[in-house]
Amino acid sequence: MAEAVRLRPEVVLMDIRLPGLDGVSATGRILAGPGTGKPRVLILTVFDLDEYVYRALCAGAAGFLLKDSPPDTLISGIQAVARGDMLFGPTITRRLVEAYTHTPPNEPAPALAGLTDRELEVLRLVGTGMPNGDIARELYVSEATVKTHLNRLMTKLGISSRAQAVVVAYETGLVRPNR
Repeated sequence: MAEAVRLRPEVVLMDIRLPGLDGVSATGRILAGPGTGKPRVLILTVFDLDEYVYRALCAGAAGFLLKDSPPDTLISGIQAVARGDMLFGPTITRRLVEAYTHTPPNEPAPALAGLTDRELEVLRLVGTGMPNGDIARELYVSEATVKTHLNRLMTKLGISSRAQAVVVAYETGLVRPNR
């Protein structure tokens, strides 16, 4: 963990189980470190448990792959995370969708009340998995404008990653599966 903070790589591959400190806690510490340009964390593990996926997302992880993923999937996953995309292995994605489609929607959280209409729209589109370029085309604005709105809403919500923004969008009911 200290090396990740010191070296500032673009992507960190993180195991869930580490000696002395679990990977979720290490992810949180790395992403809470000082400065900008924080690395993107891709969890790579043998443990296919929903609890780990949820905790990793809340800590700011950008993706979650199982160690039995083929090498080309791992390489493309690292590249996707480095580009700013989120990534989940197929079985994890299926379970996440199933969990959300069987959970009654939450009422929008009061925390979203401080967001502008445009920030809410950007958060909603981020929550659906759209990359910045697609959001810009959808809203007829520049990609830089999307990034500005995203940075502002993340600051207002006290979050530090796109992955956390997706979690907030779902937890607040702003995004609901199949809608």
